[in-house]
Amino acid sequence: MEPAKLMQNTALWMFRRLQKRVPFSNSNKFLEGPFAPLHNEYTETALKVTGDIPHELDGLLTRIGPNPMHVENPAAHHWFMGDGMVHGLRLKDGKALWYRNRYVGVSNVTKALGRPTAPGPRRGVSDVVNTNIVGHAGRLWALVEAGAYPVEMDGELNTVRHGLFDSILDSGYTAHPHVDPDTGEMHAICYDGFVHNRVRYLVIDKNCHLRRNVDIPVRHGPMMHDCAITQDSVVILDMPVTFSVSAALKGSGLPYAWNPRHEARVGVLPREGEARDIRWFSVDPCFVFHTCNAFDMDNGNTVLDVVVHGRMFDSASHQGPESQAVTFERWTLDASTGRVQRKVISRESQEFPRMDERLAGKPYRYAYTVGIDIDRPAPNALLRHDMHTGNTIRHSYGSHHLSGEVVFVPRHANAAEDEGWLLSYVHDINCGSSKVVILDAQNIEGEPQAVIELPVRVPLGFHGNWIATAR
Repeated sequence: MEPAKLMQNTALWMFRRLQKRVPFSNSNKFLEGPFAPLHNEYTETALKVTGDIPHELDGLLTRIGPNPMHVENPAAHHWFMGDGMVHGLRLKDGKALWYRNRYVGVSNVTKALGRPTAPGPRRGVSDVVNTNIVGHAGRLWALVEAGAYPVEMDGELNTVRHGLFDSILDSGYTAHPHVDPDTGEMHAICYDGFVHNRVRYLVIDKNCHLRRNVDIPVRHGPMMHDCAITQDSVVILDMPVTFSVSAALKGSGLPYAWNPRHEARVGVLPREGEARDIRWFSVDPCFVFHTCNAFDMDNGNTVLDVVVHGRMFDSASHQGPESQAVTFERWTLDASTGRVQRKVISRESQEFPRMDERLAGKPYRYAYTVGIDIDRPAPNALLRHDMHTGNTIRHSYGSHHLSGEVVFVPRHANAAEDEGWLLSYVHDINCGSSKVVILDAQNIEGEPQAVIELPVRVPLGFHGNWIATAR
C-alpha cells in the first residue's frame, strides 16, 4: 500500500475509534423531523399537479443531501457526513413525468444493498458524495468536497462511475464549481482534508477534460466550500475555519473548527495566472459557505456578493453548523487599499444564494435567497434582493412550509434576467410531505404557477440544479 494511503487509512481507523468514545445519545436534530433520512428508493409516475407547468420546462430538477443508511451513535453523527441521496423531478411538455430518489452508489451503499461496486477509482478515506449535483457536458455529476472524486449518474439517477470527470489527475474536487456562461468551462477551488498546505484551482473544459491545475499555498488546512468567478479571475475564500486536531480528538464527525489564529482573507487569481499572481485582500474574521456572484469593476475593484456567518463551528456541538449572526452582504475588494469593504444588503437570517447563471461573473441585478433557522426548522420565505435599488420582496410558502434552495430557470435563452421561473423542493413541517413549487419570477408575491405533490418526504438537504434536456 502506498505510504499516503496507509497514513490516511490509519488516520481513519483512529478517527472512528475516537468517535466510539462519544457518549451514546439518540438526540440529533439532523436525524429527526424534516432532516430524517428516507429508508427506501422510490419511482413515481402518477404525480398530482395543481396549476400549469410551463411547457418551456424540459429537464430535471435535482436535489441531493445526506441520507445515512446507518448511524451507530446519533450523538457523534455530523449532518455533513451522511451517505448521499439524489432526488429528481422530470418535467416535459407541461407534465411531471416522474419523481425518483436514488442513493449515490458509493462503497458502503452498494455493499449494503447487494449491488455491484460502481466502476472508477476511489481516493481518500471515504467516497461519500452528498453535497451538489450539476450538469456538465450533457452528463450528471454528484459532487462533494475535501477529497472524494465526483460520481457520474445517468438520466434516471443511477450511478455510472467515480472519477475526476474525464481526467486522470489524482485530486478531489469541490461541491461548488462555477461555469463560465461564455466558454462553458467549469472553475473550482478544491481542498483536501489530508493536505493542509495547499488548495487547487482546477478548470474543466466544456468537454469534461482538465485544462488547468494550479496549486495555491495555504496554512492550517482551511475549509473552502465555495468560490466565485469574474470574467477575468477566480475569487478564493480563505476563512478561519480550518482542520482541527482538537475536534478530531473529541470525536467530532467533521474535524473542522473556528480558528482565531487563521487570518481571514479573499484572493483574486487571474484565470490564466499562477499562485504568485494572487492579490489577497484582508477582511474581518467571519465565514462564508456560499457566494452568489462576483464581477470586475472598471476601476480595478472586484465585487463579491456573499452570505456571511459571524462565526462557524465554534460551539460545543459537533453535529452540524450552529446558529450565528447571518447577513447577506456585498463585498468590494478595494484594489487601492488591499482590504474588503463590506455593505450589508439584508440582516435577515438566510442562506443558499442563487442568481441567473447566464450572468455568472458579470454585473447582475437579482439575487435569490431563502430564510433559514439552523436551530429549528421553521416556515421560511423566498427573498429576492434587487441589487440595483436595495429593495427586497418575498414569497411565503405557507404557515408550515419550508423551502430549500431555489433555482432560477430562464424562459428562453434570450429572456430578461427576471423572465423565467423559480423552482424549489418545499417541505410540509406538520405532515411530513414534500412538493415542488414553481413560481413566476416576475410575480414572486403571487400564487405559484404550479405545485407538484411528491410521493415521499424529501429530507432537508443541500443543493440542486435545473438540468435542461440537451438539444
